[in-house]
Amino acid sequence: MRSITKTVWILSVVSLFTDTASEMLYPIMPIYLKTIGFSVVLIGVLEGLAEATAGLSKGYFGKISDMTGKRVPFVQIGYAFSAISKPMMAIFIYPIWIFFARTVDRFGKGIRTGARDAILSEEASPETKGKVFGFHRSMDTLGAVIGPSLALAYLYFNPKDYKTLFFIAFIPGLLAVASTFYLRERAPSSHPAKIRTPFFSFLGYWKTSPITYRKLVFGLLLFTVFNSSDLFLILKTKQSGIDDTAVIGIYIFYNLIYALFSFPIGVLADKLGLKTIFMIGLVLFSTVYFGMSVNNHLYLFFLFFFLYGIFAAATEGISKAWISNITDKKDIATAIGTFSGLQSICSMLASSMTGLIWFRFGAAVALLTTAIATLIITLYFLWIPKPQVVKK
Repeated sequence: MRSITKTVWILSVVSLFTDTASEMLYPIMPIYLKTIGFSVVLIGVLEGLAEATAGLSKGYFGKISDMTGKRVPFVQIGYAFSAISKPMMAIFIYPIWIFFARTVDRFGKGIRTGARDAILSEEASPETKGKVFGFHRSMDTLGAVIGPSLALAYLYFNPKDYKTLFFIAFIPGLLAVASTFYLRERAPSSHPAKIRTPFFSFLGYWKTSPITYRKLVFGLLLFTVFNSSDLFLILKTKQSGIDDTAVIGIYIFYNLIYALFSFPIGVLADKLGLKTIFMIGLVLFSTVYFGMSVNNHLYLFFLFFFLYGIFAAATEGISKAWISNITDKKDIATAIGTFSGLQSICSMLASSMTGLIWFRFGAAVALLTTAIATLIITLYFLWIPKPQVVKK
């Protein structure tokens, strides 16, 4: 644990509080949205646009962070935006305002992500990237266990009182913001304080990036096109006749597996290779979607969400560690931000496309389409060479 520095701990605690707030609401979000008139298609569009906002702003603010040499202010402001969005979701119930509140939340994520991941990368060596990113992801996802557990306990005593949860979620959000003030910049910036940068200027990095970066990101984006919001898996579970309590319980179980396995899988990835672990994750993802497309039994849902937790642990932090290992240190926030910006477009397409297929052909066809496409994409990653660490 010597590679887990004080800064990594602080960022991990901040993420834990933020995820506690966000994930307190996530499993009840599709249920809440349907109670105020959202259709499954509108839910898909909402999630797609929200992720697009997050991703595009990740690219822009990641580049600004690299150009100014500043990290901490982006982290602080980003977490503040996400905190204030929670009560907004309860106060504004009309679709246009729900879109606005959700966008504020995702915009906050966009502001902080590139700078935060750059800090994590700077706190690790190439040989410990999997461990550091895995530890952060583990703590982050622990919040996704605590949050839904609190939601489950509250709804047990106050069934269907979804609005109050949005106000309760504001509390851990504030704790996250307070924790960011313990962060310190690693070194004073020698960059100019004010730089005029067009919003989409980060896309220019694609032309100057290493060829290995482009090959990897192309594969990741291809997968993203078919990797729609987890809300659809939650909705499939709900449509199988399982009550709200069981649905939230399954989601808590998934996040517990995700949290427990992220750190050890990160350590394993440093030994066996990031590519190997990532590809195993893709195979598990495809297996889950095949199974979920035909399953209606409670116990099998637990099995599939167990495998889904392993998939998440083997891909989310691992992909960022992989990108940071093949990117020059001065461009890390830009590299991750550019990937996220392009990914956002694919995420918007994925959720919107899945929502439309679901609406037109049903849940089984939507999930099977994703499963088959992912198996084909896995073959592409066989062609990508194992990452060679860039000299810093």
